[in-house]
Amino acid sequence: MKKKLKWGVLSTAKIAREKVIPAMANSDLYEVYGIASRNLERAQETAKSLGIPQAYGSYEDLINDPEIDVIYNPLPNDMHVPLTLKCIEAGKHVLCEKPFALNHEEIDGLIAARDKYNVKVGEAFMVASNPQWIKARELVKSGYLGKIKAVQGFFSYFNDDKDNIRNIEEMGGGGVWDIGCYPVFTSRFVLEKEPGRLVSMLEYDPQFGTDKVGSVLLDFHEIQMTFTISTQLTAYQRMLFFGEKKILEVRIPFNAPLDQPNEIYIHEGDFSKDNAEKIILPVSNQYTEQAIDFSKAILEDTEVPVTLENTKANTKVLQAIFESDSTEKWVNIN
Repeated sequence: MKKKLKWGVLSTAKIAREKVIPAMANSDLYEVYGIASRNLERAQETAKSLGIPQAYGSYEDLINDPEIDVIYNPLPNDMHVPLTLKCIEAGKHVLCEKPFALNHEEIDGLIAARDKYNVKVGEAFMVASNPQWIKARELVKSGYLGKIKAVQGFFSYFNDDKDNIRNIEEMGGGGVWDIGCYPVFTSRFVLEKEPGRLVSMLEYDPQFGTDKVGSVLLDFHEIQMTFTISTQLTAYQRMLFFGEKKILEVRIPFNAPLDQPNEIYIHEGDFSKDNAEKIILPVSNQYTEQAIDFSKAILEDTEVPVTLENTKANTKVLQAIFESDSTEKWVNIN
């Protein structure tokens, strides 16, 4: 493998333009070498604005360029699996946006292809590389909070644009796929456990047909995890882990700021008490950390931060949320 990886970006999606590509600038490990769009002019404009050397007028042109080592796939949800498979078959490593798949059974084919072509494939849960989540997992695992018995989460924003892909059912829109994946993943990440069953309640938008409000209760075997998500409520996010001794609170769990330190609060239910703690972590960009971790996995031939096996487990939970709502019953996950 060459000392400096060349990344290609599959589409000019907003998350790529505004978050991921800018975060990947100035690295000794890699460079963003090319970007593709089905519209060559759009690709060229984006490449120029972001200082990317190459632009492609089709996804296939980028995938088949021998100069490209690794591909970042931020396409709409329903295109993740088929385009990632094309990348793998072309011998490329792939970092694909979440949710990677809309059906966990599709991931088996990706695992087989990954192993056949001997490439690295991972899901872009940038939180897995975020220092605040790594620290949260360490604190829970150490027993500092006491035995964990409950977890609560909330994640919401307001978007009622009928043309936005998050509101288009056939493209994998809706709250569960877009943001429900985060409290599920971070709970699994911190607890280092898999839930056995769940029950859920969803409310659907009558125009879009996508879920706009949802609440879920996950049974993590002696740990109860609850969360609510919404695509049509005021913006808010929070994750809390309740131990027998203390509470751990991640104040900005998913859209961690780039210009200020990440903060974890540990307390006993009252911030005004003298024993309330605030752990301040260095300023960092979780998208930069993600790119570094994934690139190192390629260069050093180590495990990627979020494997396809991990993705499959997360996707099973998300699918079970829809099943529980439709049947109005508890659903066993494993």
